[in-house]
Amino acid sequence: MSDVVLHVAQTDEMAIASASGRFDEHLSEQAKGLHGVVGSVDDAAALLVEHERGLPTPELLARWSSGATRLLTVFDTMDLSSRVTWVAGSLSARTLATTRIAETWIHTGDVASALGHTLPDTGRLWFVARLAWRTLPYAFASARRSMTGPVAFQLVSPTGEEWNFVPEGVALTTIAGSASDLCNVAARRVEATATSLRGEGPDADSVLALVRTYA
Repeated sequence: MSDVVLHVAQTDEMAIASASGRFDEHLSEQAKGLHGVVGSVDDAAALLVEHERGLPTPELLARWSSGATRLLTVFDTMDLSSRVTWVAGSLSARTLATTRIAETWIHTGDVASALGHTLPDTGRLWFVARLAWRTLPYAFASARRSMTGPVAFQLVSPTGEEWNFVPEGVALTTIAGSASDLCNVAARRVEATATSLRGEGPDADSVLALVRTYA
């Protein structure tokens, strides 16, 4: 669990640097002392955790709490439409904030599960589901795949409301089912075949295989 908390603290600090225009400088500082081959974003994250693993629990929790508070302050005081640099390239500060919501939700669930708890889903999953929908082109491009056409999500929220994410044009593919299931599939915490999700259209299987909420 400590590795998960450390990872969240490190990526919050990276987001602070990004929102403050210091992303490249921050990465250079973090790379000092690292040993290993970085072949992917996941490899880099693992090396960063390995480099700082073993921090005393009180120090680690204080670091995470302080960083999360500072990140919220940065987002509260900046123009969220401004462009910032992130691991996936240039994106709006608003999208960066949404990725932090998604990653924090994912890893909070990881910690809760390790402790034998199940956290209730809330309306905040709307942001996670929308991020997964909006970044489908990126997910396909990362897998070197092409989308046949626009995709729609027809989801049921944790409170029973409909969350419909629809493209401007005609959707050729539609994914329907539980918003919680969709978010967990996008977080790579469960296989789509083990959920209520169903798809229709030429890209249905590919969407459910490739949808994601992180770089």
